[in-house]
Amino acid sequence: MTVFDAAIIGGGLAGCSAALHLSLRGASVVLLERGLCGAQASGVNYGGVRQQGRHPAELPLSRRSREIWGRMPALIGTDCEFAMTGHLKLALTDRQMTELVTYRDTAEAFGLALELISRDALQRRYPYLGGGLAGGSLCAEDGQANPRLVAPAFARAARRAGADIRENAEVSGAWPDGDGFGLRVGGAAEPVRALRLINVAGAWGAKVASWFGDAVDEGVIAPNMCVTEPLPVFMGPNLGVCGGGIYLRQVPHGSVIFGAGLGVADRDRSRARPLGEVTCEAARLAIDMVPRLAQALLVRTWTGIEGCMPDGLPVMGPSPSTPGLFHAFGFSGHGFQLGPGVGAVLAELALDGTTPTPIDGLSISRFHPARSDQGRSPMARSGPDGGMQDRQDNQGN
Repeated sequence: MTVFDAAIIGGGLAGCSAALHLSLRGASVVLLERGLCGAQASGVNYGGVRQQGRHPAELPLSRRSREIWGRMPALIGTDCEFAMTGHLKLALTDRQMTELVTYRDTAEAFGLALELISRDALQRRYPYLGGGLAGGSLCAEDGQANPRLVAPAFARAARRAGADIRENAEVSGAWPDGDGFGLRVGGAAEPVRALRLINVAGAWGAKVASWFGDAVDEGVIAPNMCVTEPLPVFMGPNLGVCGGGIYLRQVPHGSVIFGAGLGVADRDRSRARPLGEVTCEAARLAIDMVPRLAQALLVRTWTGIEGCMPDGLPVMGPSPSTPGLFHAFGFSGHGFQLGPGVGAVLAELALDGTTPTPIDGLSISRFHPARSDQGRSPMARSGPDGGMQDRQDNQGN
């Protein structure tokens, strides 16, 4: 019987990236996806590649991932329509502008350069914006990509590198088995066996974690997304606002994609749908921000199921209970940009036991400090910014 070096549960972007990076290191890998790779949250999100606005606990991982986005043609053979359009975060009030100034200093400590733009300069540089704005913050190296393309492209690259990518292969159970793990897959008579196990099961990640006693509450969200007919190209950067109420981007063929609010999600049935009243409010917010959209035809709405943690930050890192098990789930509506970097870090954790990318602030242990922080440093317990109290904006990526 084959015993893989690593088994991966979940074929989203993070899982496919992990399969690729493990395979490139020479490890034998099997990825088990119950549907098709990239068909869940990785393929139905907004498509923003954004570092700006992230919580300090996420910024090192976001920086790591952005480096990978920049070399995807060499890594996977396609850029997946990634374009460095920039991300412009808008302040509606002077108080929010002050918050952007503070955040610029925070980001600078992580090597992320942000340009503050005054109220008057904002109107000169981006005349298509509506009025009443107090200013903004531009991250020039942020951008956008086509979410439909990215996870399947990583899966194809992983397969070329030697990974065993199995779609329509649902894992119904997993357990410690000798020096590794056993996994029950579909109706197969024999379990899959692997020395290490990576849980990137998205909105179902907490269920997988619970099989090993790593209990944590994971909710679900269904970001309400909309797209217009193609328009003459006029927008520059991705747009967002302080607080994350609305986000917009224009794709190269002219359609404007925007999101605001939540639809409904049924995790048990794997179903999600947008809501009409939420779509109407999103359209109103989009027109307030970009008035010329008032004449645009809305052609489609959609949503998908995404895992969400109570503090809005993902779980990522080794299991506190089971050696050889690694979690990464609950990305709370902003996992698309992180996905390539998450896979690279998971591969390092699985093969080396460590990673140069700081992720302590994302540990599942933050939800069980009394049980699982034994032997961990005070820095690891509190996170790199000394606390997890600041919930970051949901900007749909």
